[in-house]
Amino acid sequence: MTLPLRPVSTVGALADALRSRVLSGEIPPGTALPEQEIAASYGVARPTVREALASLVHEGLLRRERNRSAYVPEVTLSDLEDLMYVRRPLEDLMARAVIGRTVPEAEAALRRMAALPGEAPWSETVAEHMALHQALIEAVGSPRLERLYGVLAAETRLGLVRLREVYQDRDVLVAEHRDLLDAIANGPEEAARAAVAAHLGHSWGGATRVHRHL
Repeated sequence: MTLPLRPVSTVGALADALRSRVLSGEIPPGTALPEQEIAASYGVARPTVREALASLVHEGLLRRERNRSAYVPEVTLSDLEDLMYVRRPLEDLMARAVIGRTVPEAEAALRRMAALPGEAPWSETVAEHMALHQALIEAVGSPRLERLYGVLAAETRLGLVRLREVYQDRDVLVAEHRDLLDAIANGPEEAARAAVAAHLGHSWGGATRVHRHL
C-alpha cells in the first residue's frame, strides 16, 4: 500500500534549501547567514529562519556563537586528518563484522550515486556517499558504533564538499566505492580491512594534497 506523502513545512523546506547550498559548496566555509537577509531572500518570517538555522546547527552543518550570526564552519586540513584518525578504527570494526556480506542498502546508495546525471548538484553525491557508509555501519548491528559514527557525520559531510575538486568525474568515485563493497563482500578479512583503510586514506589524502597546493 502506498503511504500518503507528508507535506513539508516551511521550516523544513528552508532547512533543505540551505543544507543543499552548504553541502554543494555554494555557501563556502566562514560565510555568515544573517536571519534578516535570509528572511528577505526567501520571503519568509524571521522565526522560520531561526528554526531552520537551529536545525542545521543541531546537525553540525552550521555553527552559532553568542552575538554572532550562524555561519558555515571551516573544516581544516588538520580537522580532516583528525577525522580520518577517528574514522579508520570505526570502519575497520565494520569491515571485520560485515566481511563476506552484501549490504543491500549500501548497494542501493551506490546505484543511486551512479545514476545521478552529470549536472546533478554535488550535494546529491554527498548524500549518497554518506548513505552508503552509514548503511555499512548500520549493518554491523551495534547501536553504540552507530552513535559514535553519527557524531562524525556533520564534519564528514562538510569535508566531502572539499572532495569535489578531487572527484570532478563522479564515475571515479563510483568505481572506488564499487571496489570497496566488492572487497567487503568477497573477502578475505585482511583484504577487506586493507581496502577500507586504503579507501579512506586515498580519498582524504587526495583532498589534502590538492588543498596544500592552493
